[in-house]
Amino acid sequence: MSVEVLDAATIFNFVEDEEAFNVSISDRFARLDTDQNGLLSYVEMLKELQSLRIFETHFGIDVKPDPDELARCVYDSLFMQFDHDSNGAIDLEEFKEETKKMMLAMANNIGFLPIQMALEEDSFLKKAVERESTKVAV
Repeated sequence: MSVEVLDAATIFNFVEDEEAFNVSISDRFARLDTDQNGLLSYVEMLKELQSLRIFETHFGIDVKPDPDELARCVYDSLFMQFDHDSNGAIDLEEFKEETKKMMLAMANNIGFLPIQMALEEDSFLKKAVERESTKVAV
């Protein structure tokens, strides 16, 4: 993990760079597709969903829900968000399209003032920062 400076433009530029974005998406998809059948099952996608770390935040509620039930509901919902055709599996295009939507939503919420953020080494945001750094260096 490293602390990086980024803004919305960093993310927008990464998503708009089709070559860089598609390579990152394809690499991540291939790593997640452990049975190499070209589709992500719920079990294969679960690790990626868990990396979003949504349960490390307090939701502002007084009654603590059952963590297993909450996880099941949230992860089921997220999986269905990716599974556009509701066939129980996520193909590369579905993965790319939904990841792109998530990245653009993050960019819209970050805004154009630079912020510092702790990023996982293999995250899409880290790849966006690395891409931006190599463009600036050239």
